[in-house]
Amino acid sequence: MDSDLSKNIPKARWLHIIPPVLLVYIIAYMDRTNISFAMAGGMNKTLGIAADMSGLAAGIFFVGYMVLQIPGGQIAERGNVKKFIALTIVGWGGFAILSGFVQNSIQLLIVRFLIGVAEGGVYPAMLTILSHWFPNEERGRANALFCMNLPIGAIITGPLSGLIISAFSWRYVFIIEGIIALALIFVWWPLISDRPENAKWISNEEKNYILTKLREEQEEFKKEDKVNGKVPFKKLLSNSNVWKLTAIYFCFTTGVYGFALWLPSLLKEIVHFGMSGIGFLSIIPYIGTIIGLYVFSSLSDKSNNRRFWTGILLVVFAVCLILSVQFKHVVWLSFIFMIGCGACLQAPASVFWTIPPILFESDMAASSRGFINALGNLGGFLGPYIVGFLISRYNSTIGIFSLAIFLLVGFFISMTLPAKTAGAGYERN
Repeated sequence: MDSDLSKNIPKARWLHIIPPVLLVYIIAYMDRTNISFAMAGGMNKTLGIAADMSGLAAGIFFVGYMVLQIPGGQIAERGNVKKFIALTIVGWGGFAILSGFVQNSIQLLIVRFLIGVAEGGVYPAMLTILSHWFPNEERGRANALFCMNLPIGAIITGPLSGLIISAFSWRYVFIIEGIIALALIFVWWPLISDRPENAKWISNEEKNYILTKLREEQEEFKKEDKVNGKVPFKKLLSNSNVWKLTAIYFCFTTGVYGFALWLPSLLKEIVHFGMSGIGFLSIIPYIGTIIGLYVFSSLSDKSNNRRFWTGILLVVFAVCLILSVQFKHVVWLSFIFMIGCGACLQAPASVFWTIPPILFESDMAASSRGFINALGNLGGFLGPYIVGFLISRYNSTIGIFSLAIFLLVGFFISMTLPAKTAGAGYERN
């Protein structure tokens, strides 16, 4: 009945909210990962830094990223999320531009850390905006569109960064793409409204529909709060499944960002193209990411076996990583396995985040998501650093093998999750 009713409601929120939210995070991803092209395009040589230091510079972003992960959502919920995001855009865009003027490794580390701090509040704030505008029955689709930011951002970042380096130098990658971030203000400010009540462009019919549905959700949450109560932090820390999920997500992000931030360097080593060619070539694995997100999330929904699909995708990712460097002297075969890596780059996450609501009641699920995301994203620090460290000590093959080990550890932990994450006791549609 509700779904039939919603079909007749105007859809202006999809055109006014999703595009600027998606665009902001695409550019955020660009300024987060463009260091990978700077590393391949001469930054290491100019600054006189080894692979381990450049890996540390790429990864230290995620240490700063932790600072506003939890408070970012609270600030967005209690304050003015539109202004908050605008301030973060100015912050990370400004620091991104400063990256183009660094003269040594210490300056690079400081600026990368500050970009991480500035961007750390964006993700939870964006989810807050989506929760203000899309009722529960629409939120899955809204979140799925938002999750497309990573592959789209990578598809844009590769060619653009490669062309900038070919035309100018690695410094201009940071400067030009930082200026693009600052220009987001002119898109963000006129389009976004914090809540339906504040929007001038929305019809009364659409506004009333959203507010009614959100009010019903809040009333249901209040009923659950009376039963479940607030979740003490001690309860979170003492739950073994919370720690298992955190470990799985940590292993996953170690593999994801280790691969993503060293992909341009690996491609350069294998195909010996110029930076513009590397930029365009890097698009193809991320096209695989978009396909993988759709295909594997659909298969997971059909089987309802979240444990299996989370684990098996980590295994496939690990195998493709190993084979991509094992056959790097056969260029076309190595590249096929890199596309396989791309197909598994985000698909495990789309399945993984369905697990907390299966294992925990509503308050515990909400608290666990913040905890898992904050600690699990530290894998984004370890992955780039450990690859850089092992490349400087040994070679790229050993570095990539280390990522595969983390992914396989994530698989084995996934298999220890409770039986109900495998679909036991749930009706299949």
